[in-house]
Amino acid sequence: MTMRDPFDYVVVGAGASGAALAAKLTEDGSHTVLLLEAGAVDKKAEVHIPAAFSALFRSELDWNYDTTPQPQLADRTIYWPRGKMLGGSSSINAMMWVRGFAADYDHWAKTAGPTWSYSALLPYFRSVERVEGNTDPDQGSGGAISIEHQRSPRSHTATFLKAVVQAGYSVVAPNTALPDGFSQTMVSQKKGKRFSSADGYLVPAKTRANLTVRTNAQATRVLFDGSRATGVEYVLDGVTTQATARREVVLCGGAVNTPQLLMLSGIGPRAQLERHGIPVLVDSPEVGENMRDHLLSGLIVETPGDTLFTAKKVPELVKFLARGRGMLTSNVAEAYGFVRSDPSLELPDIEIIFAPVAFIGEGLVPAPAHGITIGAILLKPESTGTVTLASADPLAAPVIDPRYLSDSGGSDRARLMAGLGICEDILQAPALQATTGPHFLAPEGADSLGRVERDAVALETAAHTIYHPVGTARMGTDAASVVDEQLRVRGVLGLRVADASVMPDIIRGHTQAPSMVIGEKAADLLLQSAQLGAPAAASVG
Repeated sequence: MTMRDPFDYVVVGAGASGAALAAKLTEDGSHTVLLLEAGAVDKKAEVHIPAAFSALFRSELDWNYDTTPQPQLADRTIYWPRGKMLGGSSSINAMMWVRGFAADYDHWAKTAGPTWSYSALLPYFRSVERVEGNTDPDQGSGGAISIEHQRSPRSHTATFLKAVVQAGYSVVAPNTALPDGFSQTMVSQKKGKRFSSADGYLVPAKTRANLTVRTNAQATRVLFDGSRATGVEYVLDGVTTQATARREVVLCGGAVNTPQLLMLSGIGPRAQLERHGIPVLVDSPEVGENMRDHLLSGLIVETPGDTLFTAKKVPELVKFLARGRGMLTSNVAEAYGFVRSDPSLELPDIEIIFAPVAFIGEGLVPAPAHGITIGAILLKPESTGTVTLASADPLAAPVIDPRYLSDSGGSDRARLMAGLGICEDILQAPALQATTGPHFLAPEGADSLGRVERDAVALETAAHTIYHPVGTARMGTDAASVVDEQLRVRGVLGLRVADASVMPDIIRGHTQAPSMVIGEKAADLLLQSAQLGAPAAASVG
């Protein structure tokens, strides 16, 4: 085992939050930071070609997770892609920049204190964002991440937006405090290419002498002296080594890897740790609990042409490389909107998403023909899942059980079925009726089914994640929360969590933007602590 020079901070995970955190911590040059990333450098061409993101699925740049069989989804295991490279999932996702509703963050504030309210987080959103053509004072114009309008959306996307108006909905500006309606997707791109957290934060920071980035370095446990975190053990090129943190360790591995690493380090539910022979440092029952995710189910209808079915043709590659335009600039999910399963609801509980392509088999199956996909996403599930250890082997994948649609009252299933009904209504609008054929490409056998039966089959046989797991190390002011409102892990010194796992609840939006906000805010919290002296502890509670 080799020892490494000490750093002020060791950050685990170079994804949406970790890249933002490491870059912000090193801006003034006064602190040294080691950023550990289990995956590789983000140099593969498919990372930077927006429409090619599904080509990264099941690759060496993907953690390649699968859930346990889900009883409510025909006992299927659900594929969970997670980015394993610089940029993390911001280097493998659909680049949708969808903040959610102000009310979502104000709900966080009820659990984690007023510094997590929408108004308190707005400066961080503005710091993160560089929105093309921005005129909204609540959005950023000079931030780290390039947010652009799509350069070459398919004609079907405009048709879809016409159809939603015909179906009685509004088209609204994206990313306002109350984005109640449909929008064409704003994307994290620059001149038609993906713009990840690695592009926005690590590229500008890479020349800083006080930032060290180590790729292919998988953290295996946090090191402690008593109850104080002193560093991280990790495997680099097959060799186990250690990094020392003079000040603090910050975990930014996301809603799967962060609770796993906490448990491997002795912080988690006592019974589970003892079952795997892991010495208990802190009995923290909620580590790996409270997990929520957005579940999607959709309908796929044939259409004569102008879809991404032909995006791989040579002329499109030439157009992309020469001018940053064409089908390959598509993020696939080119439009979306927020609706209510019940008109009496104060806020939407369903997102409708549109793709001008047949998105089949969780993105793992090539489109068979020209088609469009319209899906419904359950935004505020009552069902909660877990991340648990499969073994004490730090290189073994954890057990992921989202428990989709498992709420006792059946509300999640009923609301998602209502969302699929809204998809059916939009498909029946004149604009889409004029541009689609009668044949359903999915679900299988849908042509011979009535709409309710078709939607039920789609839900059971084709529903999948929309890649937004949160909450497995939730923050709060209550003693049961895993981290406190300053992201400090309860029961120990010098250890924080800054990623989607700390979100007290899932937002009505997508998790990329708030994850970067969490990273930037965490940097401020760490720097404030540094000014005060030794790292403070969260309340043991």
